[in-house]
Order: sequence, then structure tokens, then C-alpha cells
Amino acid sequence: MAVAAYATLRSLSHVLDNLQLPPRLRRLHVDTDRIRGLQETVQFLLDFLEAHSQRISEEIGVLGRQIADAAAEAEEVVDRHVVDQLRFRSEEESHCMAALSSFSQDIDKVTGKLDSLTTELTKMVKEEWAVDAQEEQCIVSVPLKSPKVSGKKTTMVGFDEHLEQIVDKLTKGELELQILPIVGMGGIGKTTLAQNVFDHPYTVHYFPKRIWLTISQEYSVREILSSLLHNGKKQESSQTLVELGLRLYQSLFGERYLIVMDDVWSVEAWNELKLFFPNDGKGSRVMLTTRESSLAIFLGSQESYSLDFLNEEKSWNLFCPETFAQKDCPYLELEEIGKNIAKSCNGLPLTIVVLGGMLANSNMTREYWESVAKDVRTFRNSKDYEGCLKILFLSYNNLPVHLKPCFLYMSIFPEDFQIRISEITKLWIAEGFLKSIRGKSLEEVAEKYLRDLIDRNLFLSLKFGFDGKIKECGIHDLLRDLCLREYEKEHFIYAPKVQHVGAGGVEGDKCFICYNGTSLQRIDLNEVHDASQLTSLASVLVCNTCKNKYPNLNKARVVRARLVRNSWGRKVCTLLACVWDRPQLRHFLGFAHFVLPKEAATQDFVIMENLHTLSCMRNFRCTKDVLRRIPNLKKLGISYDKKNKTEWTYNCLYNLVRLQKLESLSIKGKFLPLENPTFPTSLKKLRLEGCNIPWEKIMSVGSLLPNLEKLVLESNWIKEPEWNQVEGDFPRLKFLKIYDGDKLKRWRAENIHFPNLEILFLECMLDLEEIPAILGDIPTLHSIYLTYCTDFVINLAKQIVEEQHSYGNEILQLYINEKRYQVGSS
Repeated sequence: MAVAAYATLRSLSHVLDNLQLPPRLRRLHVDTDRIRGLQETVQFLLDFLEAHSQRISEEIGVLGRQIADAAAEAEEVVDRHVVDQLRFRSEEESHCMAALSSFSQDIDKVTGKLDSLTTELTKMVKEEWAVDAQEEQCIVSVPLKSPKVSGKKTTMVGFDEHLEQIVDKLTKGELELQILPIVGMGGIGKTTLAQNVFDHPYTVHYFPKRIWLTISQEYSVREILSSLLHNGKKQESSQTLVELGLRLYQSLFGERYLIVMDDVWSVEAWNELKLFFPNDGKGSRVMLTTRESSLAIFLGSQESYSLDFLNEEKSWNLFCPETFAQKDCPYLELEEIGKNIAKSCNGLPLTIVVLGGMLANSNMTREYWESVAKDVRTFRNSKDYEGCLKILFLSYNNLPVHLKPCFLYMSIFPEDFQIRISEITKLWIAEGFLKSIRGKSLEEVAEKYLRDLIDRNLFLSLKFGFDGKIKECGIHDLLRDLCLREYEKEHFIYAPKVQHVGAGGVEGDKCFICYNGTSLQRIDLNEVHDASQLTSLASVLVCNTCKNKYPNLNKARVVRARLVRNSWGRKVCTLLACVWDRPQLRHFLGFAHFVLPKEAATQDFVIMENLHTLSCMRNFRCTKDVLRRIPNLKKLGISYDKKNKTEWTYNCLYNLVRLQKLESLSIKGKFLPLENPTFPTSLKKLRLEGCNIPWEKIMSVGSLLPNLEKLVLESNWIKEPEWNQVEGDFPRLKFLKIYDGDKLKRWRAENIHFPNLEILFLECMLDLEEIPAILGDIPTLHSIYLTYCTDFVINLAKQIVEEQHSYGNEILQLYINEKRYQVGSS
């Protein structure tokens, strides 16, 4: 139960830190000496767990559960008193003293519990570890190797011949539609092989249309069809199954397509989809991966392709790069042990790379490696599935305790779910899992944790952004099974701190935790105190999965949410003034529109130092008083619904330059005038929609924002039909998108204006007749996307790409209405 104890103590530590923010103390009646005493106990226990979590016995583990319960109770006490004092704020001395006395008594109780448990823990440790300490020997360590580069693509060793054979099967043979199943047990490398086939240069060249789709055990035909229509991306649709199927059939007809359906579990999934794949003699293929041999025999129009286990040589060849970041073992004293470890993995690639990731991040001592080899040998004769899980457990068990809550948190996501990096890091922060490090933001700490888990091969890098950073990650099915098992043992999340909040309180038509809309039941919460209202015993809907996952769900209170979402319809919600009393709030996300309340005219205010995101803020006035309360804001989304010319001045948008840590800004208006825009130089992403801004001002924006990497111009009202870039440039811009520039006819520029541009999007440019011919001379440019553009522009883009290919620059690709242009095809 060390993970449960660590996670709850770490969350409590964050709560106590925020309680002592100087601006906060002026609002609350708190005995700071008592709070510091509780903090000292919490910090002692955290230090102990970080140093000794892997040595904890079953008996001490039972004590760990009691510590977790006590820490959760302490956080509940703090939350309750903070809420009560904020709700019933009074200046009368008698009320203040009563609040302080009550708070102090409750703090003394929980501190006493934790102190008692700490004393008992110390006693047990001395008794259990006394002999161990005497027997402990001095170990000479081999230096750790250089850390691996995070975000690497999955290593594929021993599958080279498979890769070439499958590419050959897909691109040769009959022109009729062919189905090729790849069969093998979980963890043997089916998905890795399929990904390499999918991305193989000849596959990309041969199939103009390629779609990758993952099918989980619990699937929805509607979601699958919708995803196929949107190139594998999940999209909601109100159309019937037949309507979606016909759309898919029409979009594929006449194309030579390759569809990869990864992780197929049942015949039913295929039977419901096969009618919508046209067999029109174009040489199209569907490739499936499955664990079921019988399923492969039934589905395949070609003989199924079975993956066997790796032999000893190939196992070692896979083990070395994962462990030493090179082909061979650089330490002679570890080589023989390493070969035995690789051999004991029974040729299963997943266990090899996970163990390699674990050993790569450990002190490489002979004694430690021998203990790992002994454990792996113990599991070698287990049944395939159970043996694999036991070997994977070794890697989990050897994780530092601070990474374990982050790993187990993956159990909340559905099977085969692709998780956005920005989302998972927000959730970790909201739950309080992360350790504060001086000089680093919690977001930076979260990224470090994520890199560590990827380096250990426990997380998969699934999608990369234009900047080369990982955008989406996932987890292998077997590792998710391990997650679920260990989460059931720990139950370290008592009640979630991330919830969906609606205009009338808590959201009423979907699960208020995971936003799922199925298998719902209604429960009562003890207390709700959110940004839009104050109520007691709020009634909310929760899905069965979340109800089973959180044993104390009825204790959840929205006041504890550190990440708030608005998830109702397109209505406008005016928030109450208590939104300014949220020192722990980091992200305020919405899909509708919020109107912030006017801040109280008082010097007794809270500096919201943790707030990093404000989205969907409507008619947001950027006054000095507002901005000084959110000094660390990194992402801001604002919109304006008026058309008067004084909007820029009235809403004080010129003050945006004061947000010196702002990295992402989105402004949406109705002909909002931006005559002399001034933005902070820290901006990396800028989106302007519905704004009235001349082209020369856009160029000045580029010159004044040296860190700008992404610029999106959408439906802006620009009178000038020509964009002539004479002065100014975008020195670091990598991504440029212009949407619905209906007045623009001619765009002229030199390659020096966009020296680092990588991706160009032009969409709904119905009047555009000319684009810069020098686009092909930009050395970093690799993708041009044209959607609903004029034939003039399309032909010019084709000429640019064809010319570059004739020079040997085949990196530059052109996509016309989402289809890749084949050079020489027209």
C-alpha cells in the first residue's frame, strides 16, 4: 500500500502548501504553527517512502493503508474548513475565533493520527530491518549509461524479413480486395510490425489512401465508421449506420486503399464493416492484427501471417539497444547475466523491452542484475499470459514510488485509448501526484515523469506534433491489465479531483467524472461549492466504472477540483465572484462561453499563481487589476461579440503584453479591430479569428514575436486583396494556417520570411490565385495542405512539389482535400 500512502500524502502536501500562500492567509483563520507541524510529519513520511518503498513488507504495507486513510482524512478536514470559511465569511471577532478554534481542533486530531502512525512505522522498520542492515554489503556500481532520447519510435528487431514479406504481399498479387491477418499472442509485436508496414515508404507510395484504426474488445460500429471517415480520428455523428457506411463506401470507391484494423477480437466486428469496403479491382487491402488464430482463418482471404517468438540471438539483439542504447553490452561482468535475462523472457518482445527499460534506469550492479535474473527465471515456466504479467510486474515494482501513481492512473482510460499528453499531465497535476521541484513548474515535472515512463517502455509514443514533441501516448493491453490489477490492490484515489461542472451545478446528462454517457446511476454528493453556484447534497450522474473505481465517491466535492471543465451546450455562463478564490485552480477549460465576474474592489485578494489556462472567456476585460491576479497564465482563449471600433481599447487588450509568461493566445471576435496589436514576446502560438487586421500588421506581429511557432488566421476580415511581404519575417514559425481568407487573391513572399516553416495549411481560399513560388526553397518545409482552394493554387502547388522532387527533395509532400498528391500522376 506504499503507492496509496504516497499519492494521498503528496496530494495533502500540495493542499497544505497552497493553504499557506500569503494572500490566502488574509482570507482564512489558520494556525500556521499547526499547519507547519502537520507538513513536517507529511514530509517525513514522503521522504521515507521515496527512499524505502521497495523494501516495505506486507505488515508495513498494512500500516501504509492506514497512513493513506489518515492523509485523505486530513485533506478532507482542510477542504471542509476552507469551504466553510469562504462561504460564511464574517468580520466579527467572535466568529473568527470560533472558526480558528474549530479548525485547530480538527487539525490536531489528524496530526495526532499521522504522528502515531509515524511512530509505529519507525518501530516496525527498526525491528524488521535491523538484521538487513548488518548483512548489507558494499556494492561497487557500474556507471549509468547516458539517458535514452524520449519519444523514439518503437524498436523492431528480428522482424526485418517479416516486414519485407508483408509489404510484398500487400503490394503484389490480385487486384481484388484482399484481407491479410497478422496473428500472435499479446506482446509479440503485431502492432509494431503493422505500424512499420503502414509507414514503409513503398506502402505510402503504393496506397494513396491509408487509414489506421484500433478496434478494442468493446467496440461501437458507429464510432468505427465515423473514425474511418475521418482518417482514424474519433468524431461524433448523428447519421445512421447505413448513412455512415454509404459515405465510407463512396469515399473509398475508386481509390487504392489500405486499412489497418489493429487488435480485432471478434468476427462480428468484421461482419458489420466488410460491406462498406468496395471491391472494385484497384488492388486495395485490409490488414488485421489479432490474437485469435481461428478468427484469422475465418477472416483472411490470404493465408494469415503468424508471428513466432524471438530466438535467443534476436532476443539479445533487442535487449541491448533498450538497455545500453547500443548494439552490444559494454560491461563484460553483466553480459552473461543479461543474456540469461533476455533468454528467460521466452522470446516475447514486450517483456524484453520493458525489462530493458527498467535495467537501463537502474544502478548496473552485478548483484542487482543477478536478483532480477533469479526473479525472471522463477516466472519462466508460468503460463504464457500469467508469466508475462509477472515479468512486467518486476518492472513496475522497480519503479521509483513517485512514478507509480502516474502509471496506475492509466487504468482510468479505456482499452486502446490514445491519450493527449496535455490532458494526462493536467490530470496528474490535478490529482496532486507530482513532487514540487524548485525552479520547475508542475507542468515541467509532469513532462519529466512522462519521459521517464516512456524511456522505461511502459508508455507508448503514438503521435508527434509539428514541433517533434509527443502529442499522444498509450499503453499496451498487457500493461493495462497489470495497471488494473495493481490499482485494485492500492485504491489510492479516494474521490476524483477532476470533474465536469455544468451551468446548473454538476453536469446532469453524463458522468460527472469521465464524461461517459452510458450505464449511469444517480448519487448524492455531500457538498458542492463550484464556480457557478453554492448548493448542498447535489445530485449527479456517475457511470458504473467510476462508481466501482472510487470507493468514497459520495465524499467528492467540486471545491476540490483543480481542473474545471464546462461541458454543457453553447450557452453563456456568468460565474460567481468565488471563482477568484481558487488558489489551487490551474486549468479552467470550457466548450461553451464563460463570463468572468468583476473582481471585488478590495486589496484583500487572492493571487492565482497556479492558474495556467483560461479558455472560452467571453468579453474578457484585460484590466491591470485582473491581469495582476493571474501573473503565470500560459494559455488564454477569449472572444468578443460586439462590433464597435473601441472594442480593443474598452477591453484593454493592449494590456495583454503584461502577461509575460503567456505562450498560447486565441482571440475570436466579430470584426474585432486589431489596428495596433501588442502581444507578449513569450507567445509561441497565436490564433486570430474574425478580427479586422491589415496584412502589414500581421507582418509586424511576426517581427515583434521572436518565439512564435504556430500562427492560425481564420475568417479574418482583411480588405486588401494582396499580401506582399516586403519587411518583417517570422524567424521561428513552423506552422502556418490561413482559413477562409475570402478577400486574398495574391500572396507574395521570399523564403527568408519563413526560414523555419514546416507545415502550411490553406483552406477555403476561394479567391486565391497566387502563392509564393519560393515555398519549395524553404529547406524545412515538408507538408503543404490545400483544402477547397482554387485550381490556380492547386496547379501552382503541384508545380512547386514536382520541381522539388526533380531536385531529389522527396520530403516535401502535397495534400489536396486530404489526399496525398502522387507526383507524376497527372
